[in-house]
Amino acid sequence: MNTNANLSTTNHWLIKSTRFLKESGIPTARLDCLVLLEYATKKDRSFLLAHPETVLQGPTLQRLDGWAERRAGHEPLSYIRGKSEFYGREFLVNENTLEPRPETEAMIDFVKSIVKSRENLVVADIGTGSGCIAISVKLEFPDIRIYATDIDVKCLEIARENSTRLNANVDFYEGNLLEPVVNKQIDMLLCNLPYVPNNHSLNKAAKFEPRHAIFGGVDGLDFYRQLFEQINGLTSKPTFVLTESLPLQHEELAKIATSNGYRLEKSEDFIQVFSN
Repeated sequence: MNTNANLSTTNHWLIKSTRFLKESGIPTARLDCLVLLEYATKKDRSFLLAHPETVLQGPTLQRLDGWAERRAGHEPLSYIRGKSEFYGREFLVNENTLEPRPETEAMIDFVKSIVKSRENLVVADIGTGSGCIAISVKLEFPDIRIYATDIDVKCLEIARENSTRLNANVDFYEGNLLEPVVNKQIDMLLCNLPYVPNNHSLNKAAKFEPRHAIFGGVDGLDFYRQLFEQINGLTSKPTFVLTESLPLQHEELAKIATSNGYRLEKSEDFIQVFSN
């Protein structure tokens, strides 16, 4: 797509780019273009719509055209912008981290329902990625001690940066699942592990995300099997284990958990809560 090599107004760019994204199969074309305009100009949407003749030129116009090309290829807006919303806060993300999902926010709500009746909890977020779960829990409950693990060093770099930006005191550890915190007393595990079956087809946007953070074996539950094996090796098992998986996997995941001494407390949408 090429608007004008040197000059355009916001309205002209919005019209042409919206058409371009629609033709590329982006259902939220106009909204996405407005988000990109806000990001490029540092002006809010109301200003942009009230001042359609605002001039775009030089580097700003080139950036916008480049971003529109990337979005037309179905790259998620969060990767283009380098940030994503989760539980009312903005988190840095990149190609090394998953894009935070709205359905994952329910895990924070379940934590709230448990924490209300307990004090001095120690929580571990396993497979933290961008850190959005661990950081959100810490900011909602500052008195909780929270650990977060990930096997990917690049993910941990982003998670630590998010923790610093949002002023959340989280202890991050590199390693496979529970291994880095095996000697710590933990009351609750929060686990959003890769759970998509290997033969599952991805939409165009998901193909931009790191495959190792998406796929979890033939039935998608290999990482959860490994997790519960590690839990069995702990001197003291966590009282609660919260998991995210596809609803069609819930029955099998419950079997894995119950065979390792846990009982199912709640199952809602993508989230399950187990206790021992």
